[in-house]
Amino acid sequence: MLTCALLAALYFSFRKNPSEAHVMTNPSASTPQKTEAFRLDGRHALVTGGASGIGEATVRELVRAGAFVWIADINVPAAEALASELGSAKAIHLDVTSPDSIAAAAAKLDRLDILVNNAGIGHVGSIETTDIEDFDRLLNVNVRAVFLVSKGFLPLLFQAAEQHEALGSIVNVASVSGLVGIKQRFAYCMSKGAVVSMTRQMAVEYPTKLRVNAVCPGTVQTPFVEAYLEKYHKDCKEETRADLRARQPVGRLGRPEEVASLIRYLASDEAAFTTGSLMVVDGGWTAA
Repeated sequence: MLTCALLAALYFSFRKNPSEAHVMTNPSASTPQKTEAFRLDGRHALVTGGASGIGEATVRELVRAGAFVWIADINVPAAEALASELGSAKAIHLDVTSPDSIAAAAAKLDRLDILVNNAGIGHVGSIETTDIEDFDRLLNVNVRAVFLVSKGFLPLLFQAAEQHEALGSIVNVASVSGLVGIKQRFAYCMSKGAVVSMTRQMAVEYPTKLRVNAVCPGTVQTPFVEAYLEKYHKDCKEETRADLRARQPVGRLGRPEEVASLIRYLASDEAAFTTGSLMVVDGGWTAA
């Protein structure tokens, strides 16, 4: 009875003064609203392997969101060309497997809010056909490098909250290969599974100092995939490309921009409650 009486009183009060009712029921009217979601204005980001593929698309997307982006790559001319085109970006040489190179790059930065660990390599083979040298190479580039780069830039990322209220953010580019078993991808699945584990561990280690998430793409149309087709399926590229499309229920390869958009979200304030998450963008592959 009391609740009904209160509601009735409020109803008649609003009828007497509709303008007041509008203010009470529309609190956002006096609150400044963002003109665009997932903005990164004033943020500084660094993308490894940023000169091509998903890395390049991510650089473009973060710049479009308002961030200043360091394009970290061993291909400095390509990184410089991209930086020149975009404006709010700068190329920086970075060998993700070299502690000295990482230290030199970190010394050139005075702040960092967003780190995207994108650089990586692939390999085809079962455990029987994978050479020790190839296994070690994937371990070095896809796993050890994520450790080295994250560790090297961690002090700057911890300081991010001093520049603004948001925590520093790491987004690792993992893969569906780190979530499910894929034939002839023994070493690659191993390496991306490690990236998934590092993402989760760091998220629980530093919940109030840093956000750490990962994107897990399916097969995406990039120079990475083209190099794979050239190396392993030179005589049947189109047939293999059709097979790659078919294993993803949507019937096509992903686009780098689709992965980049998800990375932008994870780096933004809208994802402030998101850490330790593995965001799958695979055309339905792992759901099938």
